[in-house]
This record gives sequence, C-alpha cells and structure tokens, in this order.
Amino acid sequence: MRALTWHGTRDVRVETVPDPVIQEPTDAIIKVTSSGLCGSDLHLYEVLGPFMTEGDILGHEPIGIVEDVGSAVDLKVGDRVVVPFQIACGSCEMCDLGLQTQCETTQVRDQGMGAALYGYTKLYGSVPGAQAEYLRVPRADYNPIKVPDGPADDRFLYLSDVLPTAWQAVEYAAIPAGGSVVVLGAGPIGDMACRIAAHRGHHVIAVDLVPERLARVRKFGAETIDLRDLEGHEVADMIRNVTEGRGPDAVIDAVGMEAHGSPSATVAQRLAAMLPDRIAERMMHTAGVDRLASLHAAVDIVRRGGTISIVGVYGGAADPMPMLTMFDKQVQLRMGQANVRRWVDDILPFLTDDDPLGVDSFASHRMPLEDAPYAYEIFQAKKDGACKIVFSL
Repeated sequence: MRALTWHGTRDVRVETVPDPVIQEPTDAIIKVTSSGLCGSDLHLYEVLGPFMTEGDILGHEPIGIVEDVGSAVDLKVGDRVVVPFQIACGSCEMCDLGLQTQCETTQVRDQGMGAALYGYTKLYGSVPGAQAEYLRVPRADYNPIKVPDGPADDRFLYLSDVLPTAWQAVEYAAIPAGGSVVVLGAGPIGDMACRIAAHRGHHVIAVDLVPERLARVRKFGAETIDLRDLEGHEVADMIRNVTEGRGPDAVIDAVGMEAHGSPSATVAQRLAAMLPDRIAERMMHTAGVDRLASLHAAVDIVRRGGTISIVGVYGGAADPMPMLTMFDKQVQLRMGQANVRRWVDDILPFLTDDDPLGVDSFASHRMPLEDAPYAYEIFQAKKDGACKIVFSL
C-alpha cells in the first residue's frame, strides 16, 4: 500500500509499504477513504523527531470502510467507520470514567505515557498511522465509530479528532451561560472550538495572525484580533476593554508548544532536532523545550477565578510557569488529549444536513495522498490559506 512515512526533520515521503494484516481477534483492517492532517502532526515534522523512527507511518484522523475483521469484532465488512486517534479498551477503570486517553489496557508504560495513539512516536506506542491506504485498527471491538453511508466523508471525518478535541476544550473551559471565552490560535482545533462556543451562545474572541483563519471564525460569530499589528500587552488590554475590564471567563490555548513569540525556546527546539536522538530525548525529558508565549498570555488574559483550557500540545518536562500569578488570580487549569468516545454521542446530533458547525466545508484543501509532503510544507508555513488539509485516498 501507499503510505506517508517519516524520514527526518521536515522530511516525509509517500512510499510503498506492506499492507497491514489482522494480528489479534480484536483487530480490524479498514480501507481509508479520507485522512486528515492535524496540527499535532507538525510537531512530528519538526520538534518531536527524536522520538520517531525512520519509516514510521504518520496520521491519526481516518474514515474508511471495513475490509477485514478479527473473530472478536462485531463490525462487518463494508461498514463505514471513523477511527478515534487514541486506542482504548472501553472496559478499564479509566475508560469507565470517560478518560479513554488514559486507558489502562493500552497505556505505553515503558515511556510513562497514556493510551497508545496512531502515528505518534514511540512515546505513544509506535502504532502505524492513518495517512495510508489501509489501517490496522487494534481494539476494534470498541474504538471505531460506525457512521451512515450517504453524506461525504467530511460530515463524519472530524469525529476522529477535531470535533471531540474542540468539544472537550470548550467543556473544560467551563464557560458560564452567556459568558466570554478567548481562543488563542484559530488553526483547526481553535477554529472548531470557536464554532462550538459561539453555537452555545458565548461571547467568543479569536486571536491569531493568519488572516484566512480569522476570516473563517468570523463567519461563525467570533470576534477576532489580528496579532500581526499588536504587542502582547496590547492584546491583553484590548481583550479586557471588551470584557468589562476583567478579562474573559475562560481562555482556550489551542496553540501549544510551537507558539510564536518565544525565541529562546525556539532555539532549544531547533537544537534538540539537530542532536543525536539519544541526547535529544534526554534533553526533552528533562528540559523545558516548549514555546510558552501562548500559555503565558492565557494566564495574563483570563479573569481572576477564570479557567484556562489547554488543548494545544505541550511536550516540555521543565517548563517555567508564572505560579505566583496563577495562584494569586485563582486560575483554574484543565488540559489533556481528547477522550473521543466520551463526547461522540453529544456531537453526533450536530452532524446533520443543517450543518451548524460547518463540517461539510471545514477542509480548506483536499489533496491526494501523493501530495502529502507538499501539504505538510504549506500547512506548517501557513501558506496558500491552508487551514485544514484532508487527504483523499
């Protein structure tokens, strides 16, 4: 089959690799029909290379058709399914609590990490990813989400990651009825979080520096702030001016470890990418390598007693945080990978022909898998209006 494979920093290639096969009774094989390119994939493209192995298959946002199933799987060949980005068992204590990303059956214990993820480094199990023609789905007795035939893939594709991640970000933000939320970063997750929060009737302010991304969220009712012409303190002052001088009830950090405005951390990340893997791994396990401009801005912006919901991925082990300010302001902090299956039943009623969240037109670009290296390039560089890229297979 054809698949997108990792070969080094900013070096991804579409190659022919062996087709996956059933290995366990709880496995399924799906023929992928569409697969998303996620902002967190860009961390593998640049920052998290020390945890990758040459030839790793990337991607974790698939929809497709069941081709084969193990003896313990109730799915049928021909079923249309979305596959969540994490692998969970559905029956352990963590899954029962709705914390599928902490699944006790699939935790990657040798790395001290949570549930295994598709296409996301040895930290999360080195599971072959979904930017490929076929995908082996472990724990297919629980994970796949069966969806109806008929609507185009885009209607349901984002159940794999974007929708539940954005939904959880808004839930964790604990915005009071009619309250206000600032969303830092209007990439795919921040964009969808804006749409969900606005649909719930909240006052939404999106902050970004890409005009195309800001234009997208304005169509769904968000106010926008363009960072290109402002200093950090000016952004905070502007937000306080429109939130009765207090700041918003909540801030969603949808940027994460590669935020603009953190030059020293940028140097550290680039240094880590150039070091031998063993040394770079040790550095990333023991030193702060995140660019923290977005998170520090969230602490500054949020009102006293407000909530910060972190959905952008961070990877540093020793990041400095303004604990005095956070403690004094009584900031509430929630974060983590989305627990996909926890939110699916809440989200499905919105995936209708009325399309209140705009999923049918959410992708800014559709490309064949063979163009994936170019897709990564323009998505990272924020060129050509690349807001959300989906591969057609």
